[in-house]
Amino acid sequence: MGIVIKQSIKGTIVNYVGIAIGFVTTFFIITKYLTQEEIGLTRVLIDAAILFASFSQLGTSSSVIRFFPYFKDENAKHHGFFFWTLVVPLVGFLLFLIVAKCLEGTILQTFSRNSDLFVTYYRFVFPLSLFMLYRTVFEANANVLMRIVVPKFVCEVGVRVGLLVTYLLYGYWQIIDLDGLVIGICITYFLAALVDFFYLLTLGKISFKPDFKVFTKPLLKDIGFYTLFLLLNAVTVNVMPLLNTFFVSAGMGLSFTGIYAIANYIATVVEVPNRSLNAIVQPEISESIKNNDINRAETLCKSVSLHLMLSSALIFLFIWINLDALFLLLPNGEMYEAGKSVVLILGFAKFFNSTLFVSSSALNYSKYYYWSLVFTILLTVMAVVLNVLLIPHFGMDGAALSHLLSYLTFYLCLLLVVRVKLDINILSLAQVKVVVLVVALLLLNFGWVKALSPLFMRLPFTSTVNALVDAGVKSLVLMAVSVGVCYFWHISEELNQLVRKALHIK
Repeated sequence: MGIVIKQSIKGTIVNYVGIAIGFVTTFFIITKYLTQEEIGLTRVLIDAAILFASFSQLGTSSSVIRFFPYFKDENAKHHGFFFWTLVVPLVGFLLFLIVAKCLEGTILQTFSRNSDLFVTYYRFVFPLSLFMLYRTVFEANANVLMRIVVPKFVCEVGVRVGLLVTYLLYGYWQIIDLDGLVIGICITYFLAALVDFFYLLTLGKISFKPDFKVFTKPLLKDIGFYTLFLLLNAVTVNVMPLLNTFFVSAGMGLSFTGIYAIANYIATVVEVPNRSLNAIVQPEISESIKNNDINRAETLCKSVSLHLMLSSALIFLFIWINLDALFLLLPNGEMYEAGKSVVLILGFAKFFNSTLFVSSSALNYSKYYYWSLVFTILLTVMAVVLNVLLIPHFGMDGAALSHLLSYLTFYLCLLLVVRVKLDINILSLAQVKVVVLVVALLLLNFGWVKALSPLFMRLPFTSTVNALVDAGVKSLVLMAVSVGVCYFWHISEELNQLVRKALHIK
């Protein structure tokens, strides 16, 4: 796990730089210069493009990780493996473009009632999805070559900087109109895909010349079934993170979508470590399962689950205890404060997803991968039914609740199958310590709010400044306590090694 931890830390640092840029963009630019309806429009366009791109991949991102070990040969430039990762998504894009055109009338009619603006700009979904599609594929190729930092930088920092500039051109400098804003978003993702492509070329480890000799009949059969599985799986697993956006947009309108998007962005910070650690560890898990090294696969899964549980729990905790202060800072924050309960519900969902996601990776790279299709169908059906039932009664909170309840059911089923079929248990006793730590920190926060927060509110500043000072000091104290408890309670030996190295302790 040493090299995995080091590389994931680099990726996480890049992610948090991107989060910082995204924080400024979301909370100080978008909310100031865009209306709630315009925020909803950009969110729906991007989510629709992500959905279309995920279908068009035909499972390429996962197939790259699963089947790369069969092609892996640096001297032979991996037998032209990169060529197939270009061709398969293109075929998928053309197929789903035809499907989307056939369904266009129904889609536009559904959104025309409450989201006319999306209907106007619907045509931009297709070029945007093409750029997203290949950026994702290029990043997957870099992952299996163990080069995650540059693609992560492009995705998390480069894209966000491009979007920031686009929003400023529209809202602050007013150089472009709404058409220009949408076109600018498309250009941002195009440039990201282009940079990732040229980065892969600089590695000197890829070839556009396919080697057909590598494809044995058993391998072709395996690839065919796995691709079909991933195609069906994409219809469900990739719909889930975006489903609520479409339900809120169609049922409540783009203004509510804007509020929901801001709340979802806040909750998404909980998952940041998951993006890096899972990206770098998935090839390791895939290779371990291919070699039938179940002990190593279980060790990797336990370590990933523990570290993601610890990091996501602490991030979620610090977000929640400082949420009121965040809304005070937010331009027009009183309008977006309606999404506070959405942050709480989605935060729990993101926490469970971060902690348990590695079980999905283990199952998908095994010969029992078809089980996850069953569960993702269940996941999507539950989410659709719960959205229909809960949104009319609870609005945005209903959408968030449907997301949380569906994922809890999904992971309970997944954990059971991974344990029975693969003999892999991703949970450990150390995670009980994490739960105890989080409960203790919540109690400490409760005591602080009762005893010390009133003192900070009497400082000779404005009420907003007093609240921010209180939040800042409280966060530093809780952070110090959490790191100290983690270290002396030996929750994670990898974390202890990092602390000793940072403090030069032998």
